[in-house]
Amino acid sequence: MKNRLISLVCTVAPLVILFSACSSSRPLDQINFGIKAARLDLWDEAIFRWKKYLQVEPESAAAHNNLAVAYEKKGLWEEAKEQYDLALKYDPKDKHINSNYTQFMRRYEARKDEIPKKQ
Repeated sequence: MKNRLISLVCTVAPLVILFSACSSSRPLDQINFGIKAARLDLWDEAIFRWKKYLQVEPESAAAHNNLAVAYEKKGLWEEAKEQYDLALKYDPKDKHINSNYTQFMRRYEARKDEIPKKQ
């Protein structure tokens, strides 16, 4: 009986933690949850979280940069470019964003002919 209880707690506890993070209404929790998802290669979840954050903070250069990285990882080149452009619009001097954008543009230009245009 004791082993069953321990097993149940070990199974349920992570789910409770996960869902409590998912339902959090604090904007920074969305950013952090997106980062955790990205580190696990859960790019759709990361995109969802960063878009949710952008609903509250639409001029967040960091969130647009994160979204751009996620789109690039998914092969959504045009969407990534749009997000990098927004990130640079909101914080043109950010070295991290500029570095990401420069590296992205090298890859983007190399594949430009292969990239399907957004409808």
